[in-house]
Amino acid sequence: MDWFTDSGYWLGRLVFQRLLALVYLTAFLTAARQFRALIGAQGMLPVPRFVARVPFRAAPSVFHLHYSDRFFAAWSWCGALLAAAVAAGAADAVPLAVAMAMWAALWVMYLSIVNVGQTWYGFGWESLLLETGALAVFLGNGDVAPPVLVMWLLRWLLFRVEFGAGLIKMRGDRCWRDLTCLYYHHETQPMPNPLSWFFHHLPRPLHKAETAANHVAQLVLPVLLFTPQPVAGWAAAAMAVTQLWLVFSGNFAWLNWLTLALALSVAAGARPWVAPPPLPPGAPVWFTVLVCAATAGVLALSYRPARNLLTRDQRMNTSYEPLHLVNSYGAFGSVTRVRREVVVEGTASAVDGPETVWKEYAFHGKPGEVGRLPRQFAPYHLRLDWLMWFAALSPGYAAGWFGGFVERLLTGDRDTLRLLRGNPFPDAPPLRVRARLFEYRFTTWRELRESGAWWHRREVRPFLPPTARSPRPGRR
Repeated sequence: MDWFTDSGYWLGRLVFQRLLALVYLTAFLTAARQFRALIGAQGMLPVPRFVARVPFRAAPSVFHLHYSDRFFAAWSWCGALLAAAVAAGAADAVPLAVAMAMWAALWVMYLSIVNVGQTWYGFGWESLLLETGALAVFLGNGDVAPPVLVMWLLRWLLFRVEFGAGLIKMRGDRCWRDLTCLYYHHETQPMPNPLSWFFHHLPRPLHKAETAANHVAQLVLPVLLFTPQPVAGWAAAAMAVTQLWLVFSGNFAWLNWLTLALALSVAAGARPWVAPPPLPPGAPVWFTVLVCAATAGVLALSYRPARNLLTRDQRMNTSYEPLHLVNSYGAFGSVTRVRREVVVEGTASAVDGPETVWKEYAFHGKPGEVGRLPRQFAPYHLRLDWLMWFAALSPGYAAGWFGGFVERLLTGDRDTLRLLRGNPFPDAPPLRVRARLFEYRFTTWRELRESGAWWHRREVRPFLPPTARSPRPGRR
């Protein structure tokens, strides 16, 4: 069946699979290094407590069958090792069925983590990784030319990611329509990177040009994905450039890298490109049947995400079933004009007085010290830092976990302290912890020259009053 495969897509598949495997590797490393404090047995939102109240059918996961911190760590590190092997080309060195099993194992392993991750895994790029990973199972390897149906499903996914983000902006904040959102975005985004300060200080006409270019990339170019090559390839290449622009201007975990991988799967398929290597003609019947069935399933599940694009009450970053197979996407439907940050401090004093000294806890990614230039972490995902940004928007975002975070600072919990850049109480835990809400803004060029500070901040109000460690149950 000549219609089923097309060797012209070989480079697009190769680039896509390698990038996707690297994203999987990053995701598993993030899970392995952070889970104990966040969702471990003694974490802020423990997995055992979650699986006790949520049935398997609502959140399928291996951890419904068994959970221990040691088992979760082994699961995550095994996922990282498998992802590293696939990124190195292991899936192309084995038979087709084994390669599919390797990709399926990555998907199942990460699904098990996401479905018990609760608030810490409530980001759109988690569903995007799972949906993308599910499609990768049916892309094949060097034993078969790329299946055309799956390559088109990748285009359909890329279309929904970009077009959904474009629509949510146009339907949301007015600043997207009057092209002024980037007056604020680089300063108020969840986690700025080393170049965000400089992007923020670009001339305002250039900010308007950035915003206009974003609308073209998200509302015009996605439509061209369904045109013949090379038009579709050039449109995807332009979308890839916009993703790199976002990589350079902020920290958005692996969202941009996954979108870039999807765009390159189309752009690298534009012909003429590098001549394909010898690939077997046709495909095994069993593989053809599986791909056709998977395609039919994706098309059936696409009804609700497609309808979501057309509704005025468009929802972003929504999964419609627990396997995260076909989802809705979108980002920054509204842009905050003022940046606020929760500053967490501890003291060794039991009561307030003239001798009381409060010491600030420093985070890796979120702004804190005014003289510290933001760092680059993406595609690695600092989950606590991101949730602290949401907490500053509204205390409701922190209701389920912030108290547990403070309690762990009061006990000097090692796993929690590993999520922070430093421990101001190395000898003994603080007796009390408090949190204050500050307004942050980037300094001007003049302020930077005079003070060396990248940020200026002023206190807005208390976020959490001074809190001492709760007595253990049964103690008086």
